[in-house]
Amino acid sequence: MQGSKLYVGNLDYSVGNEELKKLFSDYGEVKEVKIIEGKGFGFVEMSTQAEAEKAKKELNSSEFRGRTLKVDVARPRKTRRDYRRY
Repeated sequence: MQGSKLYVGNLDYSVGNEELKKLFSDYGEVKEVKIIEGKGFGFVEMSTQAEAEKAKKELNSSEFRGRTLKVDVARPRKTRRDYRRY
C-alpha cells in the first residue's frame, strides 16, 4: 500500500467530518477529512502509511451507522478532458 490517504465509501449522507475523524482516530493521527456532500463517500488522510494500513484493515467491511463501509487506498484524481469544441 502506498500513501496515507484513504477512500471511504458507503457513508450515511448525514455523517459529518468530525464524526468520521473520530472513527478513524482510533487507528492513528488523522491529518485531514473531506466528505463529498450528497455523494456518500469521502477521504481520510492519516499521518503515516502504517496508520492508514491499520485503519483500512480494521474498518473495511465494518458497519458504521447501519452501513457497511468500503475503505481503500485513494487513487489519484483523473483529469477531465474538455470536450467542448471551439
